[in-house]
Amino acid sequence: MANVVLIGATGFVGSAILNELLSRGHKVTAVVRNATKLPKNDNLTAVEEDVANVDAIANIAKGKDAVISAYNPGWTNPDIKHLIEVNYPKIVEAVKKSGVGRLLIVGGAGTLFVKPGLRVVDSGAIPAEIMDGVRPLGNFYLNDLTKEHDLDWVFFSPAGMFEEKGERTGKFRLGKDDLIIDPKTNSSHISVQDYAVAMVDELEKPAHHKERFTIGY
Repeated sequence: MANVVLIGATGFVGSAILNELLSRGHKVTAVVRNATKLPKNDNLTAVEEDVANVDAIANIAKGKDAVISAYNPGWTNPDIKHLIEVNYPKIVEAVKKSGVGRLLIVGGAGTLFVKPGLRVVDSGAIPAEIMDGVRPLGNFYLNDLTKEHDLDWVFFSPAGMFEEKGERTGKFRLGKDDLIIDPKTNSSHISVQDYAVAMVDELEKPAHHKERFTIGY
């Protein structure tokens, strides 16, 4: 059983990861904006805190086995671009300050390659209305995280599409930097439940270190 901090535990992806963690008996400290949205569970401790507060997040994480970040300011938040640019480096700083060595990040698909030399973010496939959330997270991975050598981090990119009403099948493929395409549908997709399975698998049995990996059917 691991003792982990989960940032963003009430979000779309974060709530799926939280459910997977608790179902496997892990102890979770959930850092959220609104603790009333969390389920009741003996292995769950809720903390309402701002991820921008480096000292507070570092104190919360101190002594834990790992930090999982599913931080997202919200796709409809007009400040999403600025908040991602400012707060993700602060999350890294807080984890380093806490002494926790392992950081698992819910990444984006934008920096995956659809073909040699062409990333999803530059392919025209991403709607303009969500680009302010996609590009800053990709830039954080490319420009900041890849230069981080003190933490044992992973940036876990989903497939091109998340299936909110998908199933927890436990059957999927993992890759590194290329978008995974389902040969049956010729599309890139994964259920949020299976994404959570793979994230917690990585927590339990680390297979990736200081690198990005991805998932798809």
